[in-house]
Amino acid sequence: MRCPYCQSEDTQVKDSRPAEDGAAIRRRRICPVCGGRFTTFERVQLRDLIVTKKSGRKVPFDRDKLARSIEIACRKRNVDPERIERAVSGIVRQLESSGESEIASGEIGRLVMDALKSLDDVAYVRFASVYRNFREAKDFHDVLGELKGEEDGAER
Repeated sequence: MRCPYCQSEDTQVKDSRPAEDGAAIRRRRICPVCGGRFTTFERVQLRDLIVTKKSGRKVPFDRDKLARSIEIACRKRNVDPERIERAVSGIVRQLESSGESEIASGEIGRLVMDALKSLDDVAYVRFASVYRNFREAKDFHDVLGELKGEEDGAER
């Protein structure tokens, strides 16, 4: 691991433990060249995932982009950041364990929709408006009907 201060490649791990989310390893490091101390977070990556966009373009999967999109949908909502992180980790786990190295962007969107449905209804509708490319108010009405239909089913 390269030192962020002097760029030396020769850093030493002083402490290693699971991160708070349990999905990463937190390592305290020191650089013997400049004495700088820093922390790294390392995640196990089962395989390199490629996202196939609707246009056919292929890009590497970006976990941070997934997390940002869910955080944006949940912005100004009372959703615990830990629940968001668990949702992101769950989606990544599903993608990695699918056995496929190429994932359609629509499949990722569907998994996000499923996760948001259990996190927050408003975040779900916000994300749906972008994911499904809403064009008119009727589109919002339809999604609200989907949510209401589930609530009615749950009450029975």
